[in-house]
Amino acid sequence: MKSKIFGLLICLMGTHLGIAQSTDIEQEIKDLSTQKWQWMADKNADSLEVLFHNKAKFVHMGGTWGKDREVDIIRGGFIHYKKADVHEVMVEVLNENTVILWNQITLLAVVGENEVSNPFMVTEVYVKENDNWKLADLTFSKLMIRE
Repeated sequence: MKSKIFGLLICLMGTHLGIAQSTDIEQEIKDLSTQKWQWMADKNADSLEVLFHNKAKFVHMGGTWGKDREVDIIRGGFIHYKKADVHEVMVEVLNENTVILWNQITLLAVVGENEVSNPFMVTEVYVKENDNWKLADLTFSKLMIRE
């Protein structure tokens, strides 16, 4: 009987630790996403270049491209992500090395010489590589606002 109770306690502790670890990862990714939006607003291409995975893909209303082009676009000011008003954040920890985050945002951006504001659902996929989180995918899906 004692061994069954001990086994049950071990299982409960393991479950608790797994939940705590998942919650810690969720918060770490939320914080990293918030930092990413600030780096984008600040045009901090150097920090973004470190964050972006070498094989990352970026899906925008105007096309899809890789890390080098995204960094060049930000560095050159072709797209300036001025301000992302985040309305909702959802995080799904797939495992200790892969996390998906969804942001519902209103993005104020300057594209070329035009300032635009659009509502988006943004999907961010993060993968852990050498103990560092890397952004592997950033997809903007424009939301249709019904009035």
